[in-house]
Amino acid sequence: MKLKFFLLMLSFTLSHNAFTQEIDETSGLIKNTGWELVNANCSACHSIKLVTSNRGNKDEWLSTIRWMQATQKLWQFDPTTEDIILTYLAENYPAIRSNRRQSIPENLMPQ
Repeated sequence: MKLKFFLLMLSFTLSHNAFTQEIDETSGLIKNTGWELVNANCSACHSIKLVTSNRGNKDEWLSTIRWMQATQKLWQFDPTTEDIILTYLAENYPAIRSNRRQSIPENLMPQ
């Protein structure tokens, strides 16, 4: 019974937190530490919807930034700015575990 109550309270807390996030009406970004920096740097080149529709951990977001720097002429960030952006993205748009199974390897596919 205690476990059910705990899980119920945990579920309520998590769903309450999800619905109490303040969203910037103009950009659509979650208003949290660093959101203005993300808005200023990311919206200079593309829609913020491209940011909010993606998910990743810090390494995945860093990989995306490095790709944009290498191929899309994104400028280099100073280490503090980059850390603020990566932390914001990883905390507010984190990786989501997929429930889909992995693709069947080509060698196991029917001929």
